[in-house]
Amino acid sequence: MPLKPLRTFWVAASLCLVATGTMLPVASVSAQVVRGLPDFTDLVDQVGPSVVNIRTLEKASSRAQPGGPGEEEMLEFFRRFGLPIPNVPRQAPRQNRPQQEEPQPRGVGSGFILTSDGLIMTNAHVIEDADEVVVTLTDKREFKARIIGADKRTDVAVVKIDASGLPAVKVGDVSRLRVGEWVMAIGSPFGLDNTVTAGIVSAKQRDTGDYLPFIQTDVAINPGNSGGPLINMRGEVVGINSQIYSRSGGSMGISFSIPMDEAVRVSDQLRSNGRVTRGRIGVQIDQVSKEVAESIGLGKPVGALVRGVEAGSPAEKAGVEAGDIITKFDGKTIEKSSDLPRVVGGTKPGSKSTVTVFRRGSSKDLSVVIAEVEGDKPVAKASSKEEKPRASTAAQALGLAVADLTDAQKKEANLKGGVRVEAAAEAAARAGLREGDVIVQIANTEIASVKEFEAALGKLDKTKPLNVLFRRGEWTQFAVIRPGR
Repeated sequence: MPLKPLRTFWVAASLCLVATGTMLPVASVSAQVVRGLPDFTDLVDQVGPSVVNIRTLEKASSRAQPGGPGEEEMLEFFRRFGLPIPNVPRQAPRQNRPQQEEPQPRGVGSGFILTSDGLIMTNAHVIEDADEVVVTLTDKREFKARIIGADKRTDVAVVKIDASGLPAVKVGDVSRLRVGEWVMAIGSPFGLDNTVTAGIVSAKQRDTGDYLPFIQTDVAINPGNSGGPLINMRGEVVGINSQIYSRSGGSMGISFSIPMDEAVRVSDQLRSNGRVTRGRIGVQIDQVSKEVAESIGLGKPVGALVRGVEAGSPAEKAGVEAGDIITKFDGKTIEKSSDLPRVVGGTKPGSKSTVTVFRRGSSKDLSVVIAEVEGDKPVAKASSKEEKPRASTAAQALGLAVADLTDAQKKEANLKGGVRVEAAAEAAARAGLREGDVIVQIANTEIASVKEFEAALGKLDKTKPLNVLFRRGEWTQFAVIRPGR
């Protein structure tokens, strides 16, 4: 029997039954509103035809073949959700067997029709490494799809089929989505086409990735649902189902969807350029803890703590230093560290932006030219050919042993001074320092030698957190040493 439409019932009472079974009068009971459950049938009729099944094929010669029907879907399931892959018996190869070139099933996922002329949106991991992509509509028509583009960082992909007059979805406004709101998913979990599940929005802006603030729901999502739509009660797509959290391998009521505003922005670039370009400024960042905020006079823990600055990066050229707190980017407030990569990533490479940093008790605006995201540069190794100079024992309370830099080490690191970490243990190791790092600043005081290091350290209370600035390879980084923990 279908669920009843949303209705409101008014409930009043004059008696209350206590645990003992005694009926006691109630002086006054306020009227309460009891709401029924929503009916999803109309939504399924409306959006269902826009949801597609996606099968990927791979040539048999390109990989070892699974041992039986359904095994590849199971292996994909274990790979996708980070579970240990079990030992699966494989077919024993036959001698002189001719190599098969016929594409074999690789995986099953979902997608939805973005435009009536055949553009379809799905997850990047659904079509990854596929030799062929086959799209099946709800009317059982099958099409070979052409991959327009895929972006692994956001897990968004766009494919195209040669068709017209298709029922496209309506894209909803994610900003209107509210926690507690009913939502529905349609997809192909474990290959079961057009499966409908429902639940509520559990949280918004959930930080589980560098560039995406995910929508968290308790909708039952399983392998095969990937790439399918998350739909609100107005029949609009507000997200792409992408990930689950699970200890058992099945749905545990925690699933994550890519917000459609982010997905559309990515898909527009994929359709225009076949790839996504993102901005970068070359900093390593971390959350601003309460201790850090108090130690530098920031007040409350907001912004992004700059742990390191890449040598030659836009940030270094702009004057950003390790230990700075980035509080704004182009006037947009950075509440937490995860806000920064999203804002910077969405900025066009080559454009000029303003970074507001909090440094030594005051804010400062810096102009930075945005670069494009590229591969990480290798970290230069510290030279080990030089004879080790005299080591300091003044920092033993912090778990540190330091030594003066040789002229060759200063030249190699392009530094005028500093002290090299010979050993890091206890509090220093917990702060992330290690042998080979070069400390250039302690408690906001620049140091050029062991003598200056000992003098600066002697003036400090070694029982309180101590901030240090150090170089590791090409990166200048910031750390807080917390003694006695």
